[in-house]
Amino acid sequence: MTSSSLHKNIALLTKLESFIDLHQKLNDTISDETIGWHIAHSCQVINTITNAIVHSDASKAKPKFSFLYHLIMLTNHIPRGKVKAPNIVIPKNTITKAEIVEEIELAKANLQTLASAGQNKYFTHPIFGDLDVPKTLKFFAVHSNHHLKIIRDIH
Repeated sequence: MTSSSLHKNIALLTKLESFIDLHQKLNDTISDETIGWHIAHSCQVINTITNAIVHSDASKAKPKFSFLYHLIMLTNHIPRGKVKAPNIVIPKNTITKAEIVEEIELAKANLQTLASAGQNKYFTHPIFGDLDVPKTLKFFAVHSNHHLKIIRDIH
């Protein structure tokens, strides 16, 4: 993994973290969820996927070309409201500030874990298929930035 991917993702987590004090803020013309929900969701994606990657068997990966993945990564844009997140990465509605802080700290640690994971380790994305570590890090950056834009619009 390139250190620039790691640094970019850590910088995005730091930006997300800067909105923690506004975790209860909601603007339902922008999103049905609070700022805290968006922060926690972004971190839960990193944490859940890192766990899957760490426990993956690189020899079983079946990468396939995904036009949609390449389009989203090229444009650095995920359209709003088009995809529903899997239940495993949907925070509870009553998430506390302390729980959000824990999610952020775990996400930062998990990014460090990925730095030492084999590049061919992978996770299976429900739309994009099997993504190796470098592709996953790119996905993390685009996904976190997507939620950061929503947070800024709520704010």
